[in-house]
Amino acid sequence: MVEELSKKLDAQILQTHTSWVLVLKEVVYKIKKPVNFGFLDYSTLEKRLENCKREVELNKRLCPWVYLGVVPISLVDGRYVIEDASNPVEYAVKMRRIPEESLLKNLLSKVSQEDMKRLAKHIAQFHLRAERRDDFGKLEVMKFNTDENFMQTEKYIGITIGKEDYEFIRRRTEYFYENYKELFEKRIRDGRIRDGHGDIRLEHVAFLKEGICIFDCIEFNERFRCGDMLNDMCFLSMELDLYGRQDLSKAYEEEYRVATEDEEFKIFLPFFKGYRAYVRGKVNSFLLDDPHYPKKEEAKKLAQKLFQLSKKYAEQIP
Repeated sequence: MVEELSKKLDAQILQTHTSWVLVLKEVVYKIKKPVNFGFLDYSTLEKRLENCKREVELNKRLCPWVYLGVVPISLVDGRYVIEDASNPVEYAVKMRRIPEESLLKNLLSKVSQEDMKRLAKHIAQFHLRAERRDDFGKLEVMKFNTDENFMQTEKYIGITIGKEDYEFIRRRTEYFYENYKELFEKRIRDGRIRDGHGDIRLEHVAFLKEGICIFDCIEFNERFRCGDMLNDMCFLSMELDLYGRQDLSKAYEEEYRVATEDEEFKIFLPFFKGYRAYVRGKVNSFLLDDPHYPKKEEAKKLAQKLFQLSKKYAEQIP
């Protein structure tokens, strides 16, 4: 289906472990793969449609100019036709194409500390007005996430993560829970648990003429999207560190700390950055098991680098 549509539309195909993306001159169609990873379930057409609708709704909070809606893909006379509702066999999220040159990942040599401060204020304002989701701030919820990470990455020991690093990160994570458990409750009381974005990364931030656009938020699992505001913002800061722009990450972090008046910022920052690096290491490791993913060696090297960064943050936990 995807190959046929790409030829018909003269579109470039990009893919992640969860989606195929058809890139045209002016628009993009994002089609969810029929996969079930446990934490993400797109296994049925109904679930894919539901998640497409949710993706559009949630992303309009931070990127209203880009998300155009959900469109059907029909099978008509043995051929797939996009934006045809006569016989839907699949659905896609339709988006305005974001210029590559506007993405933060492509602006690292040009972007300034002032730009990062502006971005930090933008994200802080979003978090402070977002819906409170106190239940997702409980230590047990965070521990479920980290336990799941360790369980799902055990098979990659010796491939993308060394056994010593795996055990060290796991020990430091448990140490954090034991020593700072009362602060999780404090942050709930202080209103720091919100319905956020879940995936604020360099490739999901664009500086458009309409304003800052942060797109591709997580729609498929509330516990990855809802949680501590600081956990949400520091995904980006971790990636800035990954690409050697600690000057930008420090400016971004400090502006966010001031804007949110976060008293526990320095305690939680290395913990959450380590969590984010580990998540990305896990996701890149998953790509090694995808028979259709073409750049496995690249994914493996990036996963190794991310797990090493996670260990570095674990060493910084106070």
